[in-house]
Amino acid sequence: MGFADAPAMAAEILSVRSATLLQIGDQNRSYGIQLACLSVPESSQQEALGWMQKHGPRGTKVNLRPISNHDGMLVAKVRVLKTGQDLGEAMVAEGLASPIPCGDGLPSS
Repeated sequence: MGFADAPAMAAEILSVRSATLLQIGDQNRSYGIQLACLSVPESSQQEALGWMQKHGPRGTKVNLRPISNHDGMLVAKVRVLKTGQDLGEAMVAEGLASPIPCGDGLPSS
């Protein structure tokens, strides 16, 4: 079973490390997650970081859909359990990020 076939995993946001990098915990583990399928331009980094801190604060319960692993970093789609909002898709919809094809490497942050 590849990443594309992997089931979603429940987790909790522990911190927002950058506009596209989250520290996630599930039960007894903590690890970094890179948001998949988007790129945030340098000019939007601060605004995107603020947006992510507002929409993904500490304690937010999320589902992760793994896409790939890049240099030991899990790249995944992240969906807020309470609202069903995909954080990456929402950042694109807000104009803070651009979509990129999934699986084409690590999105820039």
